[in-house]
Amino acid sequence: MNSLSEPFASGNSIIHRTDPRIRIICAALLTVPIALVNTQLTVWCALVLACVLTLLALLDPIHVFRRLIVVNLFIAFLWVFLPFSTPGDAVFAVGPLTATQQGVRLALLLTFKSNAAVITLMALVGTIPMRDMGPAMQSLGIPAKLCHLLLFTYRYIFVIRQEYETMIRAMQARGFRPGTNTHTYRSYAWLVGMLLVRSWDRAERVNNAMLCRGFSGRLYTLSHHRITAADTLFALTCVLLGASLTALDLHLRGII
Repeated sequence: MNSLSEPFASGNSIIHRTDPRIRIICAALLTVPIALVNTQLTVWCALVLACVLTLLALLDPIHVFRRLIVVNLFIAFLWVFLPFSTPGDAVFAVGPLTATQQGVRLALLLTFKSNAAVITLMALVGTIPMRDMGPAMQSLGIPAKLCHLLLFTYRYIFVIRQEYETMIRAMQARGFRPGTNTHTYRSYAWLVGMLLVRSWDRAERVNNAMLCRGFSGRLYTLSHHRITAADTLFALTCVLLGASLTALDLHLRGII
C-alpha cells in the first residue's frame, strides 16, 4: 500500500525531540506574524529565521528545495499579474502593459513571505510523523472531526487513487479514447460520480469496521510524549521571536 511521503519525520534533531504539541503551537506563533508583516526587512528576518529552523531540524536541503519549487510555481502567477495591476511608478513595459515599482515590490514581498512560512512549517510541522499529528492536534482542543479528516485523508488518498486508476483501465479496455466531444465529457462525469460513490461506500465500511472494534471517536497513539523544560524553553523562544517580528514590523511602519 502506498502512503504519502514523510521525508522530514524521522530524525534526532532538537526539533524532532520537541513535543509535537509544542511544535504545532510554535508553528502558529511564527507563521501568523510572518503572514501579517509588511516590510522588506522584517520579511528578510523571517526568512533567515525559517532557514535557521531547517538547520536545527537537520532537514535534507534537496527535499526542502524540491518542495519550494512546487510552492513557487503557484507564486509565479503573482508575478504575472501583480507588477502590471498595481498602480505606481513605471519600471518596464511589455506591449500595452506597464509594470510598476510598487507592484514588483509587492510580488517580491509575497514571495519571501510565502517561502518563509512554508519553510517554517516544514521545519516544525513537517517533522511530526502523521501517526502523532492527530493525537497532538486532538490534545490541543482542535475539533475531532478535523483531526479525523486529516488522518483518514492521509490513510486513504492512495486507495482512492487506485480506484480511479482501475476505472480508467476498465474504460480503456472497452475502447474509450478521450477527445473533445460529448461522449468524453459524459464518460468523465460518470467516472467522477462513480469515484464519489465508491469513496462513500468505502468510508461507510471503514466506519462500521472501526465501530465494531470499539472506536469511540478519540485518537490514541503508542508514542507517549511529555512536555519537558526544554520544550517550554523552545516555546517561549518562539513566542519571543514572533513578538519581535511583529514589533519590528510595526516600528518600521511607524506605528510604534
